[in-house]
Amino acid sequence: MKNNNKLFIAIIIALVLGVALGAFVHYQYPDGKAEFAKNIKLFGTIFIRLVQMIIAPLVFSTLVVGIAKMGDMKMVGRVGAKAMAWFITASLVSLSVGLVLVNWLKPGEGTSIKMDDLSSADDLLKNTKSFSLEQFVTHVVPKSVIEAMATNEILQIVIFAILFGIALSSMGKLGNPIMKSLDIVSHVILKMVTYIMWTAPLGVFGAVAAAVANYGFEIFSLYARYLVDFALGILVLWILLLLVGYMILGNRLWVLLKRIKSPLLIAFSTTSSEAVFPKLVEELERFGCKSKIVSFTLPLGYSFNLDGSMMYMTFASIFIAQVYGVDMSLGEQLTMLLVLMLTSKGVAGVPRASLIVVVATCAMFGIPPEGIALILPIDHFCDMARSMTNVLGNALATTAVDKWESEPETITQETA
Repeated sequence: MKNNNKLFIAIIIALVLGVALGAFVHYQYPDGKAEFAKNIKLFGTIFIRLVQMIIAPLVFSTLVVGIAKMGDMKMVGRVGAKAMAWFITASLVSLSVGLVLVNWLKPGEGTSIKMDDLSSADDLLKNTKSFSLEQFVTHVVPKSVIEAMATNEILQIVIFAILFGIALSSMGKLGNPIMKSLDIVSHVILKMVTYIMWTAPLGVFGAVAAAVANYGFEIFSLYARYLVDFALGILVLWILLLLVGYMILGNRLWVLLKRIKSPLLIAFSTTSSEAVFPKLVEELERFGCKSKIVSFTLPLGYSFNLDGSMMYMTFASIFIAQVYGVDMSLGEQLTMLLVLMLTSKGVAGVPRASLIVVVATCAMFGIPPEGIALILPIDHFCDMARSMTNVLGNALATTAVDKWESEPETITQETA
């Protein structure tokens, strides 16, 4: 815990220094801010690439070992069912929070935001053209596990690892050497996590300095209403998640939050929930969750349980509709919610997935998809809150499933 506190303090210092340096460059050297941001961002890129380097072997080794240790395939199905029940419920609640607040606060009506140049949205609009059932299948079923690992397609790695783990478990004692080898591999990778996480302050410094150098503080005044309303939505979602977490974990919720404070801050600063996956695995196990539950539930959560992103999708889609004066009935909005519920699961691992889903949904409901250019300038800062919320949601989901699985065991032991 002491090392965790030291890392947390180091990240806070890096965050403050990054904001200060970025602001200095933006206001004192405006001509060189683009070049500065490009170069300083490399610190963040190095950190994220270091983490991405170990995600595939970590997910594969821990998930296979977790399933093999479960032994009972009924337990695998039971844990999977509980996890998916949480994911679906949390997704619907998150989408609903975004829908209710954007209709209540109406940030898009009478907005001062103007966007004459829509070229910034070109890449997203092109990527959305391939958004289809075919893409969904492509992102679920791996053509090659080597390709899936090379591109860090977590969902595809999870599918292969589940099948591999079930097959390994069915082999009994014959599969023990492979299971032990993978168990050792997972512990070696978690040791690597300890080393890599000490580069996190450097990554945070680079990512934040680049963002502030590019945009400065004026962007917050232009998008003040949008940001304040979105922040309120995130706050409401956090309150709901923490209330449910307290109902399940009781006072241990505060212990969990202390444990995951560094992953939360790293996700917030780097806008990458993926960057904290290995650290989150480590901290959840230290919190007391069984390794087999963590290794099974957390990778699934990273594919199906992105609470912050879900809330943002309904919020951003209706915001664009409001800006363009597109009046949507309650029925259409509820249909949009259900569409987002399904389509969002098909882009796990896709860069800027939330924005791609928003563009595709807008096009589907007659909202000008080029309106995404309106929120692109501020998206980096919204992504900070989204990523942190995704991490909290997955940490709570994993600890909840672990608690639910532990209770039957306790009852059985007491009965015995």
